Amino acid sequence: MSLLIISSSLNSDSNSRILAKEAERILRADGHDVTLLDLRDLPLPLCDGEKAYEHPNVLKADQFVSHATGIIIATPIYNYDVNAAVKNLIELTGDAWENKVVGFLCSAGGPGSFMSIMGLANSLMLDFRCVIVPRFVYALGNAFENDAITDAKISARLVECVRATAHMATVLKKTD
Repeated sequence: MSLLIISSSLNSDSNSRILAKEAERILRADGHDVTLLDLRDLPLPLCDGEKAYEHPNVLKADQFVSHATGIIIATPIYNYDVNAAVKNLIELTGDAWENKVVGFLCSAGGPGSFMSIMGLANSLMLDFRCVIVPRFVYALGNAFENDAITDAKISARLVECVRATAHMATVLKKTD
């Protein structure tokens, strides 16, 4: 079983990347096979519905998603939605998402966007029959300091989310 963490922020000073790295640390400490895909390190073309699918980085991204049993998406919330980079990744890799277990780690500027992850969750469930982890992290900027999570509740919730994702992916893999 392989777990994939996607850090979707393209911002060099990203709180969602801090969440992604902490998730990776926890999963590795728990003995899981985990890959961290940072979209800053794998620039993707915009999905054009044509030639973009042939881009070498799209083919690499497709392989990462295809080989994962469980996926954790770490994303910033912009304008009441996930960032465009993660939506673009999903458009480019489409069918590779089939039947994956997916968890979410979100960082946001304010508390009003708490339910914003549901649009993407619904799309993944309906389009690709993903199993969505019912726990997710929604962290505001005050949960971070000096590139670390400083809010104990957010830390505990992150541990619950990543371990639930790993557990659900293990169970789903056994039923294949």
